[in-house]
Amino acid sequence: MMPTVRQTLTLLIIIAASLLSVAIADETGRATPLDDISVTATRVEKPLDTVPAAVGIVQQEEIQFAQPQLGLDESLTKVPGIFMQNRYNFAQDLRVSIRGFGARSAFGIRGIKVIVDGIPETLPDGQANVDSIDIGSIGNMQVIRGPVSALYGNASGGALLIESEEPPETPFISFRPTFGEDGFQKHQLKFGGTNDRFDYLVNFSDLSYDGYREHSATELSSLNSKFGVDLDGGARFTTILNYTDSPQADDPGGLTEALVDEDPTQAWTRNLSLDSGEKLEQTRLGFVYDRPMGDRGELRVRNYYVSRDLANRLPIGATGHGILLDRFAVGGGAQYTHTAPLSGHANRLTLGLDLDRQEDERKRYLLAGDSLGTKIQDQDEEVESIGLYIQNEYSISERMELTLGGRYDRLDFDVEDNFLSNGDDSGDRSFRKFSPSLGLRFTPRPGLNLYANISRSFESPTAVELRDPDGAGFNQELDPQVATNYEVGVKGRLGSKARYDLALFTMDVSDELVPFEVDDIEFYENAGESRRNGLEVQLVIEPVQHLIATLAYTYSDFEFDEFIDDNGNDFSGKTIPGIPENLLSADFTYTHPNGVYGQFTALYVDEIYANNANTVTNDAYTVADLRLGYSKFIGPWELSPFIGVNNMFDKQYNGNVRINAFGGRYFEPAPDRDVYAGLTLRYDFEG
Repeated sequence: MMPTVRQTLTLLIIIAASLLSVAIADETGRATPLDDISVTATRVEKPLDTVPAAVGIVQQEEIQFAQPQLGLDESLTKVPGIFMQNRYNFAQDLRVSIRGFGARSAFGIRGIKVIVDGIPETLPDGQANVDSIDIGSIGNMQVIRGPVSALYGNASGGALLIESEEPPETPFISFRPTFGEDGFQKHQLKFGGTNDRFDYLVNFSDLSYDGYREHSATELSSLNSKFGVDLDGGARFTTILNYTDSPQADDPGGLTEALVDEDPTQAWTRNLSLDSGEKLEQTRLGFVYDRPMGDRGELRVRNYYVSRDLANRLPIGATGHGILLDRFAVGGGAQYTHTAPLSGHANRLTLGLDLDRQEDERKRYLLAGDSLGTKIQDQDEEVESIGLYIQNEYSISERMELTLGGRYDRLDFDVEDNFLSNGDDSGDRSFRKFSPSLGLRFTPRPGLNLYANISRSFESPTAVELRDPDGAGFNQELDPQVATNYEVGVKGRLGSKARYDLALFTMDVSDELVPFEVDDIEFYENAGESRRNGLEVQLVIEPVQHLIATLAYTYSDFEFDEFIDDNGNDFSGKTIPGIPENLLSADFTYTHPNGVYGQFTALYVDEIYANNANTVTNDAYTVADLRLGYSKFIGPWELSPFIGVNNMFDKQYNGNVRINAFGGRYFEPAPDRDVYAGLTLRYDFEG
């Protein structure tokens, strides 16, 4: 019999109480998430509690803590305001939404800026993929919740900033094999260290997974490396090299509710018969140069190159479609920060420039069995962007700080049609946007920070979303969506054992980008206006030494104010699909000085509407996970076996909801209870 929500919460309390009884007997200190934390999410380093915006962070121990490392959502559920689906369909990639931005995405990430080690993973057109991000070497992840186009430009309804772990002073090498049900295997080899001015971190990982559902297997190998050298005058030069090879990522497709009830492990018949899925290979090379400029200035210059080859088989039409994509992206930028008093008060001014270019060669074919058949599309797509931004932080008094910023972005889309037998669908689109922001922080006493901000973001359609339903060129009627966010919040501490963060916001969105499907092909249209009201709360508390409890709650009231689609359907007043009204996570992590550690997490997701009409819902569910491990040091060796149980109560639920899906195939079932185990073996080269 499946446990109820009440039973789940009761068990959570029992486990927490058991951990408490063990922890009370121990008095040895250790670093915790309650220590003072500085973040760089606002492009400058700042104490977390003093940022006049909703910012969350998860650190290395939380990310790599006995996790299977299948998806970024394993640790990001601790942050309110962010909702993630689709961990188990690698052909579609993880779907991440922040305050509703990104919920519409059919694959990859939309509406959210993703930056890894200072290099953008989000393309100029606003599309991002996280399939190349190596979870096993992440040092921290920072999340800005709410519009930040004033800092990051297009597709910045929120931002996810990922930093690789810092190389230790003592060189090391570690090996981490992990095995689990449904054919899950992941092997990781990592080494790094520091030698005089030079430091390095290199991580190899290899994943193979048969999947819970039929036709959901994946294979993925990756290399992530970061090399740094300290130069004269306090300068530093960092090189980032990432390579990803995924020769298999099957797509089982969405199912109707009846098919889910019949057999949640099955694939949609057409996805199976047409061998739907993708293959990809990507290389990302980046350079970051940091240099102090006198006593008051700091300069950062970056440059990057990305090459991505993708082959995708889609269950479209009678025979299916095959897509070949050859992508090259290049970009760079510079940022200067100057800190100097103004009228006797502290002041910090930041100026920046971003230049990015994306070139896609896209070909589409009818499938002929295992091969590509007749070509039906051949076009070159180019996207260029330039962004100029400024931000100033001025301390009005010792207790009050004013932050003012703005950014101008120019985006140019161009498509050249090389397949002229059905007419010339070449075209172009250009967008110009200015995004301002204003923030005020007031600290009435130490440990208590009040803030308010107004910010705006814009999100252009991606090159794929600009596809015209009547041709292969760009849709000239589709416009960017614009969001204006009004937010107040309070954050701070309760003594040394608790940290809290509360944000209340209302947001007006015009020309919201909304997906719809025609014969399994996804297109986009603009809704007139929508409104988003929300509450986000996080509490991190250490009730006794070595036990950290993290509670995160999100309330989302998102509705279409005005929306009549192209077919004349009036959805005004309907809830925006894809986002639960209530989202609650609870995490209890305990680490004993003798090496024993444990973690219990529970996630409650409210029901989700699957279509604009709100006639189809995905049921609410609660999922709980448990992880246990032990770390033993023997001289320079560290031995750390671990075991974990995902979905420990064997709950049947859908891990992804496809919005406005064709044929009523909205649902992608998630795995039932599964167990995995692994071992980390590490050697430190002392002396």
